[in-house]
Amino acid sequence: MAHPNAQPVIAVQGSGAIAAPTLLGQGPARIPTGGKIRAGIKVLTKKAAGEPKAKAIYDQGVAAGQSFEQIERAIAEALPNLKAPLVPRNVQWFTVRAQDFPNPEIAREILDAYGEDRGEGRRLYRFPVVFPSDYWQTVMPHELAAWGTHEKHYWSQYSADGRVRHCMCHARVPVDETGRRTIRLFGGRKTMIREDNGGLCEPEACREYQQRQCNLTGRFLFFIPGIRSISAFELHTNSFYAMNAAIQKFETVGFLRGGRISGFLDRQRTPFYLTKRLMEVAHIDEQGRAVRVPQWIIDLEAPVDVTALLRDNEDTETTLVQAQLATQVLQGSLAAASAESLPPEAVDAHSTAVADATSAEEPPLRDGRPSFEQLMARVQAYGIVPEQYQAYADRRWGRGWKINPSGRAQAWNELERYGNDPQGYLDKIASEIQLASRGRTA
Repeated sequence: MAHPNAQPVIAVQGSGAIAAPTLLGQGPARIPTGGKIRAGIKVLTKKAAGEPKAKAIYDQGVAAGQSFEQIERAIAEALPNLKAPLVPRNVQWFTVRAQDFPNPEIAREILDAYGEDRGEGRRLYRFPVVFPSDYWQTVMPHELAAWGTHEKHYWSQYSADGRVRHCMCHARVPVDETGRRTIRLFGGRKTMIREDNGGLCEPEACREYQQRQCNLTGRFLFFIPGIRSISAFELHTNSFYAMNAAIQKFETVGFLRGGRISGFLDRQRTPFYLTKRLMEVAHIDEQGRAVRVPQWIIDLEAPVDVTALLRDNEDTETTLVQAQLATQVLQGSLAAASAESLPPEAVDAHSTAVADATSAEEPPLRDGRPSFEQLMARVQAYGIVPEQYQAYADRRWGRGWKINPSGRAQAWNELERYGNDPQGYLDKIASEIQLASRGRTA
Protein backbone atom coordinates (compact mmCIF):
# COMPACT_ATOMS: atom_id res chain seq x y z
CA MET A 1 0.00 0.00 0.00
CA ALA A 2 1.28 3.43 -0.86
CA HIS A 3 2.25 5.77 1.92
CA PRO A 4 -0.66 8.15 2.70
CA ASN A 5 1.60 11.19 2.20
CA ALA A 6 3.09 10.00 -1.08
CA GLN A 7 3.10 12.71 -3.73
CA PRO A 8 2.37 12.08 -7.42
CA VAL A 9 5.24 12.67 -9.78
CA ILE A 10 5.42 14.04 -13.31
CA ALA A 11 7.83 12.67 -15.90
CA VAL A 12 9.73 15.39 -17.77
CA GLN A 13 9.61 14.43 -21.45
CA GLY A 14 12.94 13.92 -23.14
CA SER A 15 15.07 14.26 -20.01
CA GLY A 16 14.45 11.00 -18.21
CA ALA A 17 14.14 12.99 -14.97
CA ILE A 18 11.27 12.97 -12.54
CA ALA A 19 9.92 16.30 -11.29
CA ALA A 20 7.51 16.62 -8.39
CA PRO A 21 4.73 19.21 -8.66
CA THR A 22 5.38 22.30 -6.56
CA LEU A 23 3.19 24.84 -4.81
CA LEU A 24 4.56 27.78 -6.80
CA GLY A 25 5.21 26.09 -10.14
CA GLN A 26 1.67 25.75 -11.48
CA GLY A 27 1.11 29.27 -12.85
CA PRO A 28 1.98 30.59 -16.30
CA ALA A 29 5.63 31.41 -16.92
CA ARG A 30 6.53 35.07 -16.43
CA ILE A 31 9.60 37.01 -17.44
CA PRO A 32 11.15 38.73 -14.40
CA THR A 33 12.00 42.41 -14.86
CA GLY A 34 14.85 44.35 -13.32
CA GLY A 35 14.47 47.92 -14.48
CA LYS A 36 12.21 50.34 -16.28
CA ILE A 37 12.82 52.67 -19.22
CA ARG A 38 10.12 55.30 -19.58
CA ALA A 39 8.57 56.53 -22.79
CA GLY A 40 8.34 60.16 -21.68
CA ILE A 41 8.73 62.55 -18.79
CA LYS A 42 6.54 64.27 -16.22
CA VAL A 43 6.53 68.01 -15.64
CA LEU A 44 4.90 70.31 -13.12
CA THR A 45 1.33 71.36 -13.78
CA LYS A 46 0.70 75.06 -14.29
CA LYS A 47 -0.59 75.35 -10.73
CA ALA A 48 2.36 73.44 -9.25
CA ALA A 49 4.86 75.45 -11.28
CA GLY A 50 3.59 78.55 -9.48
CA GLU A 51 4.69 77.10 -6.13
CA PRO A 52 8.40 77.86 -5.49
CA LYS A 53 8.69 74.95 -3.06
CA ALA A 54 7.24 72.47 -5.55
CA LYS A 55 9.56 73.76 -8.26
CA ALA A 56 12.60 73.38 -5.99
CA ILE A 57 11.66 69.79 -5.06
CA TYR A 58 11.11 68.92 -8.72
CA ASP A 59 14.44 70.38 -9.86
CA GLN A 60 16.34 68.66 -7.05
CA GLY A 61 14.68 65.30 -7.78
CA VAL A 62 15.42 65.47 -11.51
CA ALA A 63 19.04 66.40 -10.84
CA ALA A 64 19.40 63.51 -8.37
CA GLY A 65 17.98 60.96 -10.85
CA GLN A 66 14.90 60.19 -8.76
CA SER A 67 11.87 58.54 -10.34
CA PHE A 68 8.88 60.74 -11.06
CA GLU A 69 6.86 58.78 -8.49
CA GLN A 70 9.42 59.70 -5.82
CA ILE A 71 9.33 63.35 -6.88
CA GLU A 72 5.53 63.40 -6.85
CA ARG A 73 5.40 61.86 -3.37
CA ALA A 74 7.90 64.41 -2.06
CA ILE A 75 5.83 67.29 -3.43
CA ALA A 76 2.62 65.80 -1.99
CA GLU A 77 4.22 65.51 1.45
CA ALA A 78 5.50 69.09 1.36
CA LEU A 79 2.31 70.56 -0.15
CA PRO A 80 -0.66 68.34 0.84
CA ASN A 81 -3.19 70.68 -0.77
CA LEU A 82 -1.54 70.37 -4.18
CA LYS A 83 -3.26 67.46 -5.91
CA ALA A 84 -1.60 65.69 -8.88
CA PRO A 85 1.36 68.08 -9.20
CA LEU A 86 2.91 66.28 -12.21
CA VAL A 87 1.52 65.65 -15.68
CA PRO A 88 2.99 63.45 -18.48
CA ARG A 89 4.67 65.13 -21.44
CA ASN A 90 5.38 63.53 -24.80
CA VAL A 91 9.03 63.94 -25.84
CA GLN A 92 11.33 62.58 -28.53
CA TRP A 93 13.59 60.63 -26.18
CA PHE A 94 13.26 57.83 -23.63
CA THR A 95 13.84 58.52 -19.95
CA VAL A 96 16.48 56.47 -18.13
CA ARG A 97 16.71 57.30 -14.42
CA ALA A 98 18.91 55.61 -11.83
CA GLN A 99 16.09 55.07 -9.32
CA ASP A 100 14.08 53.05 -11.86
CA PHE A 101 16.65 50.22 -11.63
CA PRO A 102 17.55 47.96 -8.68
CA ASN A 103 21.16 48.60 -9.64
CA PRO A 104 21.34 52.37 -10.40
CA GLU A 105 24.61 51.84 -12.26
CA ILE A 106 22.69 50.17 -15.11
CA ALA A 107 21.07 53.50 -16.03
CA ARG A 108 24.50 55.05 -16.53
CA GLU A 109 25.68 52.05 -18.58
CA ILE A 110 22.68 52.33 -20.93
CA LEU A 111 23.20 56.05 -21.50
CA ASP A 112 26.96 55.64 -21.95
CA ALA A 113 26.47 52.85 -24.50
CA TYR A 114 23.55 54.17 -26.53
CA GLY A 115 22.86 57.76 -25.48
CA GLU A 116 23.28 60.72 -27.86
CA ASP A 117 23.65 64.46 -27.38
CA ARG A 118 21.44 66.29 -29.88
CA GLY A 119 21.72 69.65 -28.18
CA GLU A 120 19.66 68.91 -25.05
CA GLY A 121 22.17 66.86 -23.09
CA ARG A 122 22.80 63.14 -23.34
CA ARG A 123 19.51 61.37 -24.04
CA LEU A 124 18.37 57.93 -25.15
CA TYR A 125 16.80 58.29 -28.60
CA ARG A 126 17.33 54.82 -30.04
CA PHE A 127 18.66 51.58 -28.56
CA PRO A 128 18.94 47.88 -29.52
CA VAL A 129 16.78 45.21 -27.91
CA VAL A 130 16.60 41.41 -27.98
CA PHE A 131 13.37 39.67 -27.05
CA PRO A 132 13.50 36.53 -24.85
CA SER A 133 10.48 34.70 -26.32
CA ASP A 134 9.10 33.80 -29.73
CA TYR A 135 5.56 34.70 -28.64
CA TRP A 136 4.82 38.39 -29.09
CA GLN A 137 2.03 38.07 -26.52
CA THR A 138 4.74 37.24 -23.97
CA VAL A 139 7.18 40.04 -24.82
CA MET A 140 4.42 42.63 -25.24
CA PRO A 141 1.71 41.84 -22.66
CA HIS A 142 -1.19 44.28 -22.72
CA GLU A 143 -4.68 44.73 -21.32
CA LEU A 144 -7.47 47.16 -20.59
CA ALA A 145 -7.11 48.17 -16.94
CA ALA A 146 -8.62 50.59 -14.45
CA TRP A 147 -6.17 51.66 -11.74
CA GLY A 148 -6.84 53.23 -8.39
CA THR A 149 -4.34 55.11 -6.27
CA HIS A 150 -2.57 52.00 -5.03
CA GLU A 151 -3.86 49.01 -6.99
CA LYS A 152 -5.56 47.76 -10.13
CA HIS A 153 -9.34 47.66 -9.71
CA TYR A 154 -10.47 46.05 -12.98
CA TRP A 155 -8.71 44.46 -15.93
CA SER A 156 -9.49 42.48 -19.06
CA GLN A 157 -8.75 38.78 -19.44
CA TYR A 158 -9.71 36.26 -22.11
CA SER A 159 -11.46 32.99 -21.35
CA ALA A 160 -9.57 29.71 -21.67
CA ASP A 161 -10.80 29.17 -25.25
CA GLY A 162 -9.78 32.72 -26.23
CA ARG A 163 -13.25 33.67 -27.46
CA VAL A 164 -14.68 35.77 -24.62
CA ARG A 165 -13.06 38.80 -23.00
CA HIS A 166 -14.04 39.09 -19.35
CA CYS A 167 -13.76 41.99 -16.93
CA MET A 168 -11.89 40.77 -13.87
CA CYS A 169 -11.52 42.14 -10.36
CA HIS A 170 -10.20 41.07 -6.97
CA ALA A 171 -12.48 38.87 -4.90
CA ARG A 172 -13.47 40.02 -1.45
CA VAL A 173 -11.26 38.70 1.32
CA PRO A 174 -13.28 35.99 3.12
CA VAL A 175 -13.86 36.07 6.86
CA ASP A 176 -14.22 33.26 9.38
CA GLU A 177 -17.48 32.08 10.94
CA THR A 178 -17.38 34.86 13.53
CA GLY A 179 -17.32 37.50 10.81
CA ARG A 180 -14.61 39.41 12.65
CA ARG A 181 -11.40 37.92 11.35
CA THR A 182 -10.24 37.61 7.76
CA ILE A 183 -9.06 34.25 6.51
CA ARG A 184 -5.37 34.05 5.73
CA LEU A 185 -4.94 33.54 1.98
CA PHE A 186 -2.23 31.52 0.26
CA GLY A 187 -0.77 32.79 -3.01
CA GLY A 188 -2.16 36.31 -2.82
CA ARG A 189 -5.62 37.72 -3.38
CA LYS A 190 -8.05 35.70 -5.46
CA THR A 191 -9.60 37.06 -8.62
CA MET A 192 -13.13 36.76 -9.98
CA ILE A 193 -15.24 37.83 -12.93
CA ARG A 194 -16.81 41.22 -12.30
CA GLU A 195 -20.57 41.06 -11.78
CA ASP A 196 -21.35 44.24 -13.77
CA ASN A 197 -22.04 43.94 -17.52
CA GLY A 198 -22.52 40.20 -17.11
CA GLY A 199 -18.80 39.85 -16.52
CA LEU A 200 -17.98 40.89 -20.09
CA CYS A 201 -15.38 43.46 -21.07
CA GLU A 202 -17.25 45.78 -23.44
CA PRO A 203 -15.57 49.21 -23.55
CA GLU A 204 -18.56 50.88 -25.24
CA ALA A 205 -20.82 49.80 -22.34
CA CYS A 206 -18.25 50.23 -19.55
CA ARG A 207 -18.65 53.13 -17.12
CA GLU A 208 -14.94 53.24 -16.25
CA TYR A 209 -13.83 53.20 -19.88
CA GLN A 210 -16.23 55.98 -20.87
CA GLN A 211 -14.98 58.09 -17.95
CA ARG A 212 -11.37 57.44 -19.08
CA GLN A 213 -10.61 55.54 -15.88
CA CYS A 214 -9.99 52.30 -17.80
CA ASN A 215 -7.42 52.45 -20.59
CA LEU A 216 -5.29 50.27 -22.81
CA THR A 217 -1.92 49.64 -21.23
CA GLY A 218 0.99 47.47 -22.30
CA ARG A 219 4.74 47.04 -22.04
CA PHE A 220 7.68 45.69 -24.00
CA LEU A 221 9.93 43.16 -22.22
CA PHE A 222 13.47 42.85 -23.58
CA PHE A 223 17.19 42.60 -22.96
CA ILE A 224 19.71 45.17 -24.16
CA PRO A 225 22.89 43.85 -25.83
CA GLY A 226 25.98 44.74 -23.83
CA ILE A 227 24.05 45.49 -20.63
CA ARG A 228 24.52 42.67 -18.15
CA SER A 229 21.32 41.68 -16.38
CA ILE A 230 19.63 38.36 -15.69
CA SER A 231 16.27 40.15 -15.55
CA ALA A 232 14.60 41.81 -18.52
CA PHE A 233 13.94 45.53 -18.85
CA GLU A 234 10.49 46.96 -19.50
CA LEU A 235 9.12 49.90 -21.43
CA HIS A 236 5.49 50.84 -20.75
CA THR A 237 3.19 52.34 -23.35
CA ASN A 238 -0.48 53.23 -23.62
CA SER A 239 -0.34 53.83 -27.36
CA PHE A 240 -2.61 51.67 -29.51
CA TYR A 241 -0.67 52.79 -32.59
CA ALA A 242 2.70 51.73 -31.13
CA MET A 243 1.49 48.30 -30.02
CA ASN A 244 -0.48 47.58 -33.19
CA ALA A 245 2.50 48.49 -35.41
CA ALA A 246 4.80 46.34 -33.25
CA ILE A 247 2.49 43.33 -33.62
CA GLN A 248 2.63 43.64 -37.40
CA LYS A 249 6.43 43.70 -37.34
CA PHE A 250 6.63 40.79 -34.91
CA GLU A 251 4.43 38.71 -37.20
CA THR A 252 6.37 39.70 -40.32
CA VAL A 253 9.73 38.80 -38.78
CA GLY A 254 8.27 35.60 -37.35
CA PHE A 255 7.01 34.61 -40.79
CA LEU A 256 10.43 35.18 -42.36
CA ARG A 257 12.31 33.38 -39.57
CA GLY A 258 10.11 30.31 -39.27
CA GLY A 259 8.20 31.64 -36.26
CA ARG A 260 11.17 33.08 -34.33
CA ILE A 261 11.40 36.65 -33.01
CA SER A 262 13.72 35.94 -30.08
CA GLY A 263 17.47 36.45 -30.14
CA PHE A 264 19.38 38.26 -32.87
CA LEU A 265 17.71 38.46 -36.26
CA ASP A 266 20.50 37.16 -38.48
CA ARG A 267 24.06 35.84 -38.53
CA GLN A 268 25.39 39.39 -38.28
CA ARG A 269 23.77 39.61 -34.82
CA THR A 270 21.34 42.32 -35.90
CA PRO A 271 18.88 43.19 -33.08
CA PHE A 272 15.54 44.95 -33.06
CA TYR A 273 15.68 48.65 -32.20
CA LEU A 274 13.30 50.81 -30.18
CA THR A 275 13.06 54.46 -31.15
CA LYS A 276 10.38 57.14 -31.60
CA ARG A 277 8.70 58.52 -34.67
CA LEU A 278 6.66 61.72 -34.98
CA MET A 279 3.18 60.81 -36.22
CA GLU A 280 -0.13 62.53 -36.77
CA VAL A 281 -2.39 60.66 -34.35
CA ALA A 282 -6.17 60.86 -34.67
CA HIS A 283 -8.50 60.87 -31.68
CA ILE A 284 -12.12 61.76 -31.01
CA ASP A 285 -12.65 64.92 -28.97
CA GLU A 286 -15.49 65.65 -26.55
CA GLN A 287 -17.71 66.87 -29.41
CA GLY A 288 -17.21 63.64 -31.38
CA ARG A 289 -14.95 65.20 -33.99
CA ALA A 290 -11.85 63.48 -35.36
CA VAL A 291 -8.82 65.56 -34.42
CA ARG A 292 -5.23 64.88 -35.49
CA VAL A 293 -2.34 65.93 -33.27
CA PRO A 294 1.42 65.28 -33.59
CA GLN A 295 2.80 62.72 -31.14
CA TRP A 296 6.12 60.97 -30.65
CA ILE A 297 5.15 57.29 -30.93
CA ILE A 298 7.33 54.32 -29.95
CA ASP A 299 8.54 52.60 -33.10
CA LEU A 300 9.96 49.07 -33.31
CA GLU A 301 12.58 48.73 -36.04
CA ALA A 302 14.01 45.58 -37.61
CA PRO A 303 16.91 46.86 -39.77
CA VAL A 304 17.65 43.55 -41.42
CA ASP A 305 18.17 42.45 -45.01
CA VAL A 306 15.02 40.46 -45.79
CA THR A 307 16.75 38.58 -48.60
CA ALA A 308 19.35 37.41 -46.07
CA LEU A 309 16.60 36.01 -43.85
CA LEU A 310 15.14 34.15 -46.80
CA ARG A 311 18.61 32.88 -47.68
CA ASP A 312 19.06 31.62 -44.12
CA ASN A 313 15.91 29.55 -44.56
CA GLU A 314 17.24 28.17 -47.83
CA ASP A 315 20.51 27.25 -46.14
CA THR A 316 18.57 25.46 -43.41
CA GLU A 317 16.64 23.48 -45.99
CA THR A 318 19.87 22.63 -47.83
CA THR A 319 21.36 21.32 -44.58
CA LEU A 320 18.28 19.18 -43.99
CA VAL A 321 18.49 17.76 -47.51
CA GLN A 322 22.19 16.97 -47.10
CA ALA A 323 21.54 15.30 -43.75
CA GLN A 324 18.75 13.23 -45.30
CA LEU A 325 21.02 12.14 -48.18
CA ALA A 326 23.84 11.26 -45.78
CA THR A 327 21.44 9.15 -43.74
CA GLN A 328 20.26 7.36 -46.86
CA VAL A 329 23.87 6.67 -47.92
CA LEU A 330 24.71 5.22 -44.50
CA GLN A 331 21.54 3.16 -44.42
CA GLY A 332 22.24 1.96 -47.96
CA SER A 333 25.75 0.83 -46.97
CA LEU A 334 24.37 -1.11 -44.02
CA ALA A 335 21.69 -2.65 -46.21
CA ALA A 336 24.30 -3.72 -48.79
CA ALA A 337 26.46 -5.30 -46.09
CA SER A 338 23.47 -7.21 -44.77
CA ALA A 339 22.50 -8.34 -48.25
CA GLU A 340 25.96 -9.89 -48.84
CA SER A 341 25.35 -12.36 -46.04
CA LEU A 342 21.98 -13.48 -47.44
CA PRO A 343 21.38 -16.26 -49.98
CA PRO A 344 20.35 -15.10 -53.50
CA GLU A 345 16.66 -15.90 -53.03
CA ALA A 346 16.65 -13.98 -49.74
CA VAL A 347 18.34 -10.98 -51.35
CA ASP A 348 15.37 -10.48 -53.67
CA ALA A 349 12.96 -10.68 -50.76
CA HIS A 350 15.13 -8.32 -48.73
CA SER A 351 15.31 -5.80 -51.60
CA THR A 352 11.55 -5.90 -52.01
CA ALA A 353 11.07 -5.31 -48.28
CA VAL A 354 13.53 -2.40 -48.31
CA ALA A 355 11.77 -0.86 -51.30
CA ASP A 356 8.41 -1.19 -49.58
CA ALA A 357 9.79 0.33 -46.40
CA THR A 358 11.38 3.18 -48.34
CA SER A 359 8.13 3.99 -50.10
CA ALA A 360 6.36 4.01 -46.75
CA GLU A 361 8.98 6.26 -45.15
CA GLU A 362 8.15 9.84 -44.36
CA PRO A 363 8.71 12.32 -47.22
CA PRO A 364 12.20 13.85 -47.47
CA LEU A 365 12.55 17.48 -46.38
CA ARG A 366 13.19 18.90 -49.84
CA ASP A 367 11.36 20.28 -52.87
CA GLY A 368 8.78 21.90 -50.64
CA ARG A 369 8.13 18.66 -48.79
CA PRO A 370 6.63 17.61 -46.53
CA SER A 371 3.48 19.21 -47.82
CA PHE A 372 0.93 20.58 -45.41
CA GLU A 373 -1.34 17.62 -46.18
CA GLN A 374 1.41 15.10 -45.41
CA LEU A 375 2.18 16.89 -42.16
CA MET A 376 -1.44 16.94 -41.02
CA ALA A 377 -1.84 13.27 -41.93
CA ARG A 378 0.93 12.44 -39.49
CA VAL A 379 -0.62 14.73 -36.87
CA GLN A 380 -3.89 12.80 -37.13
CA ALA A 381 -1.98 9.52 -36.96
CA TYR A 382 -0.74 10.68 -33.55
CA GLY A 383 -4.35 11.13 -32.44
CA ILE A 384 -4.07 14.94 -32.29
CA VAL A 385 -7.05 17.10 -33.26
CA PRO A 386 -5.94 19.10 -36.36
CA GLU A 387 -7.44 22.38 -35.15
CA GLN A 388 -5.67 22.05 -31.80
CA TYR A 389 -2.35 21.32 -33.50
CA GLN A 390 -2.67 24.28 -35.86
CA ALA A 391 -3.39 26.63 -32.94
CA TYR A 392 -0.27 25.31 -31.19
CA ALA A 393 1.87 25.53 -34.35
CA ASP A 394 0.71 29.09 -35.10
CA ARG A 395 2.02 30.19 -31.72
CA ARG A 396 5.25 28.19 -31.92
CA TRP A 397 6.37 28.97 -35.48
CA GLY A 398 4.18 31.90 -36.53
CA ARG A 399 1.12 31.84 -38.75
CA GLY A 400 3.21 31.52 -41.90
CA TRP A 401 4.63 28.11 -41.00
CA LYS A 402 2.10 26.31 -43.23
CA ILE A 403 3.34 27.92 -46.44
CA ASN A 404 6.98 28.22 -45.42
CA PRO A 405 8.99 25.04 -46.24
CA SER A 406 11.34 25.77 -43.36
CA GLY A 407 8.41 26.12 -40.97
CA ARG A 408 6.91 22.81 -42.12
CA ALA A 409 10.32 21.17 -41.77
CA GLN A 410 10.59 22.34 -38.16
CA ALA A 411 7.11 21.02 -37.43
CA TRP A 412 7.97 17.69 -39.06
CA ASN A 413 11.18 17.33 -37.07
CA GLU A 414 9.33 17.96 -33.83
CA LEU A 415 6.78 15.29 -34.74
CA GLU A 416 9.63 12.86 -35.38
CA ARG A 417 11.17 13.54 -31.97
CA TYR A 418 7.93 12.42 -30.35
CA GLY A 419 7.46 9.42 -32.65
CA ASN A 420 7.75 7.00 -29.73
CA ASP A 421 5.63 9.08 -27.38
CA PRO A 422 2.57 10.56 -29.15
CA GLN A 423 0.72 10.91 -25.84
CA GLY A 424 3.59 12.96 -24.43
CA TYR A 425 3.40 15.26 -27.44
CA LEU A 426 -0.36 15.61 -27.01
CA ASP A 427 0.21 16.57 -23.37
CA LYS A 428 2.82 19.13 -24.43
CA ILE A 429 0.42 20.75 -26.93
CA ALA A 430 -2.42 20.88 -24.40
CA SER A 431 -0.10 22.42 -21.80
CA GLU A 432 1.18 25.10 -24.22
CA ILE A 433 -2.35 26.07 -25.26
CA GLN A 434 -3.46 26.23 -21.63
CA LEU A 435 -0.54 28.48 -20.68
CA ALA A 436 -1.22 30.71 -23.68
CA SER A 437 -4.88 31.10 -22.75
CA ARG A 438 -3.96 32.02 -19.17
CA GLY A 439 -1.45 34.64 -20.23
CA ARG A 440 -3.56 36.15 -23.03
CA THR A 441 -4.99 39.60 -22.36
CA ALA A 442 -6.86 42.22 -24.32
